[in-house]
Amino acid sequence: MSRLGKMPGWQRWFALSSMLACSLSGTAYLMGHQFSLQKEWLGIHSVLAWHGITAILATLALGSVLPFHLKAGLKAKRKMVSGLSQLGFLAILLISGALLYYGPAETRDEVIITHWIVGLLFFATFIVHGVLAQLKPRPI
Repeated sequence: MSRLGKMPGWQRWFALSSMLACSLSGTAYLMGHQFSLQKEWLGIHSVLAWHGITAILATLALGSVLPFHLKAGLKAKRKMVSGLSQLGFLAILLISGALLYYGPAETRDEVIITHWIVGLLFFATFIVHGVLAQLKPRPI
């Protein structure tokens, strides 16, 4: 590692691809199921299943990033708002995802709305966090 908090290539690829795949599959299902856009293709169970599988991978990626990347980001005091926002959004998404699967039926509608709103906020913040990394000059 040449600089503080820089992830090894495999870890960066794993974190970015799993978070992106989870966000895109969730957005696809949202568009198909909630908004009936290409419902016969996007709103089907297999898209939701892929979202669940990629969510598991994204959770593993989060666990691999927490010990070093988060600690280094806090120490460097860089991109704290987008980084900590992502962490909070992911915590809400993990809890709401579990509630969608295991929670009581009475709260399902509220949990669905919470999950997709926070999911969209996470996706936007994830992109901003990555773009900020490209815009700021890096120390060598």
